[in-house]
Amino acid sequence: MKMLFIITSDDGETVYNAMRLANTGVAKGDEVSVFMLGKGVLFERAGTEAFDVMGQVNHFGGEFYV
Repeated sequence: MKMLFIITSDDGETVYNAMRLANTGVAKGDEVSVFMLGKGVLFERAGTEAFDVMGQVNHFGGEFYV
C-alpha cells in the first residue's frame, strides 16, 4: 500500500504520532512518504522529553521531504 503523510504542525505530540504511524507503515512493508509543510518544517524543534520527534524521524526509512 502507498501512504502519504503531510505534516503541517509544529506541535511535538502531533509530529511524533504522525511519524510513529509512518514508521509502522514502513515496518509493515508499505511505501511511505512524509512531506513537512508550513510549520511542519520546524519539526527539529518540536520534540520534547515525552515526544522524541527526532528519534522517530531518524528511524524513518521511507521518502522524507522538507
